[in-house]
Amino acid sequence: MKHFNLVVIVILLCSNIILAQHKGNYNQITQDISRQNILTAGNAAIYNPTVQQQINKILHPSNVLTVDVKALQNVSATTYTAIFNLSQIGPTAEKTNSLMKQRIDSIKMRLNANGISQKNMAIDVISFVPVYEVEVTKKLFSKTYTEVPKGFKLQQNIHIQFKKTSQFETILEACAKSEVYNLVKVDYFIENIQDVYKNLQDELLKLIEEKKTYYNILGFDLSEYNIAIADDKYCYFPKDFYQSYQAYNSVSFEALKKDKGITSAQKQTSYYYQPLTYESYDVVINPSILEPVVQIGMNIKLIYTPKPKEKKETITKTEIDHKYYVISPNGTIDVKELNTKK
Repeated sequence: MKHFNLVVIVILLCSNIILAQHKGNYNQITQDISRQNILTAGNAAIYNPTVQQQINKILHPSNVLTVDVKALQNVSATTYTAIFNLSQIGPTAEKTNSLMKQRIDSIKMRLNANGISQKNMAIDVISFVPVYEVEVTKKLFSKTYTEVPKGFKLQQNIHIQFKKTSQFETILEACAKSEVYNLVKVDYFIENIQDVYKNLQDELLKLIEEKKTYYNILGFDLSEYNIAIADDKYCYFPKDFYQSYQAYNSVSFEALKKDKGITSAQKQTSYYYQPLTYESYDVVINPSILEPVVQIGMNIKLIYTPKPKEKKETITKTEIDHKYYVISPNGTIDVKELNTKK
């Protein structure tokens, strides 16, 4: 029996380790949540109020109809451009430029050997300025401070275009071997963005027709409604959606040098890609993504309000008594009534 209990405990511990590995470090931010509270009923109202409000949402009927549809498409980049910054100093302008050229030529040679030609690289000169230092000259009763040329400093950016994300590792290696470590950014480019917008528009029009059919089945004649419209489109790149967090565990290299004692360590800041989530979208094209993508969206909102009813004009007939006068030759007047009733 004791052996059986030991086996059960080992299995439970192993399952917890596996789940922890799959959960990842990001969830460590919830470390302060009491485990007793997790077992309490109604926990969603505390830790996820947005979902709870949506479930218990109260509907308010109205004769104004609203069709609000949203579509999102995840698009992989056609090409990428990585930008690295290089800084070089030297005693003279010629020496500084020569050292910079050697580093760039080394990068080009390594990349060309790995299928990235020189036509996919461009150099952007940022600055080329002299550097001065202050020379102190001591005199009998004073000191003189004079700026004298010390050397030159050259800064350039190298733009490298590639088509596959697998090539980026090769680019990093080539730059590192030339002592280039400053990655400025990576730009994403897609071709024929109008085709993407057209595809989203077609999907939204199909969905709008389905909504209109749905309202017709419910008994609403949309021909008796006035229509107002608003639409929008947008395009987001991965650089806009990187977020940071601090891992729960800390690493201290100083502790490795000491046999005893406690050494405080700074928690490492990590970054992760957090794209737009899908809960507010009616249509999502290419929803499953493996790598950062360009997210293109479109929204269309229609509001149907009842047309005002036409007022019918009512004509009221009034009876008018018509009379006529008969004047005799002797001057007497005789009044007669004219019967106009039919």
